Amino acid sequence: MTKPPTRPTRCAPLLLALCALCGGAAAQSGAAMPPGFGPNPALPPPRQSLIPTINVAPAQPWQGDAKPVVPPGFAIGAYARHLEHPRWLYVLPNGDVLVAETNAPPKPDDAKGIKGAIMKFQMKKAGAAGGSANRITLLRDIDANGVAKTRTVFLQGLNSPFGMALVGQDLYVANADALLRFPYQEGQTAIEAPGVKVMDLPGGPINHHWTKNVVASPDGAFLYVSVGSNSNVGERGVEAEAGRAAIWQLERASGKARVFASGLRNPVGMAWQAHGGALWTSVNERDELGDDLVPDYMTSVKDGAFYGWPYSYFGQHADARVKPPRPDLVARAIAPDYALGAHTASLGLAFYDGKLFPATYQGGAFVGQHGSWNRKPHSGYKVIFVPFADGQPSGPPQDFVAGFLDNDGVARGRPVGVAVDHAGALLLADDVGNVVWRVTPTAPR
Repeated sequence: MTKPPTRPTRCAPLLLALCALCGGAAAQSGAAMPPGFGPNPALPPPRQSLIPTINVAPAQPWQGDAKPVVPPGFAIGAYARHLEHPRWLYVLPNGDVLVAETNAPPKPDDAKGIKGAIMKFQMKKAGAAGGSANRITLLRDIDANGVAKTRTVFLQGLNSPFGMALVGQDLYVANADALLRFPYQEGQTAIEAPGVKVMDLPGGPINHHWTKNVVASPDGAFLYVSVGSNSNVGERGVEAEAGRAAIWQLERASGKARVFASGLRNPVGMAWQAHGGALWTSVNERDELGDDLVPDYMTSVKDGAFYGWPYSYFGQHADARVKPPRPDLVARAIAPDYALGAHTASLGLAFYDGKLFPATYQGGAFVGQHGSWNRKPHSGYKVIFVPFADGQPSGPPQDFVAGFLDNDGVARGRPVGVAVDHAGALLLADDVGNVVWRVTPTAPR
């Protein structure tokens, strides 16, 4: 006998909202891991073609009151609008928010040839072309109502700035070719003093992955600087990759620097996970091996570890394109902790240490996924949340901020940096929408 269909109950929407508010969505311990995600993703065989997949979502920024979508129990609003390509965020101890308004520096040698010309055109289509504002803007919410009331040019005349870190009264800014230090006094709205170069960073006329990030160790004794590769998979030769695809450690007292971890194709986000005190990074993996290969990932960063690039991916899966091969390095490669999906361009990384969100968000990671170009269908274009327990990812990812890609495949925005403000809200830099978004619960805890 066939059972009658179950009738939906009127309490279903309420239950969904309650689950989200209480962190029920974050506790999907029994939920299935989506393909290309998690600690042990199933990797398909590599698939190469003469012409790689190019599927760039054209950019058309948000119109009117349109905004991204968040789960039931949360609300999203614009903290600041009309910025110029905002990509990275840093929250100062007094609650001020620094925004790096930035874009790629001139890279004349990176656009040579047919492939370079195609990529330049596609970057323009994606809203990533044009010059860089080369500044850091300070946003201040004087009455704490969730909208920036004042906006000042904090630093200008920089060279494609990205990462920022404050240690005491020293503010460090990672330009595309150097790490600079500026004097900072709490509450000031602009810095006029010139920066002091602390460390040269790989730049040059190619500078393929130009974004450089910096974070300080919890005790402030060390700085960690991330530098991406100068190619997709080492096709420009080993010499072009000197000092790249790595995270550097700089001792502040002595100025001595060393490679802390290597084989990381493009490590962008870096953050400290409070439980266990490990440094984590989000890494963009290689392209042109198929729609579902290779997954981007986040991983704890082990001192002296080699993560495979360019000779292998996700551990010891050798990449046959790399000549000459290095089986000795492949044998050394360690697998990352958690895959984040193929071609998602996972850039932003922030661990939630606030008290505003439900308790099950505590200690978990928010990841800003900028979105794919080398995949059909598109992937990324959202912010996901990965729950953590005992310092390790503990479940499948959950969509947290979505709606950047409309039903026609047009990008109304593209998420990049994420940060937690002093109230415990999540801030998000949207470099196509030219907005910094702010996410809060709809009900007080």
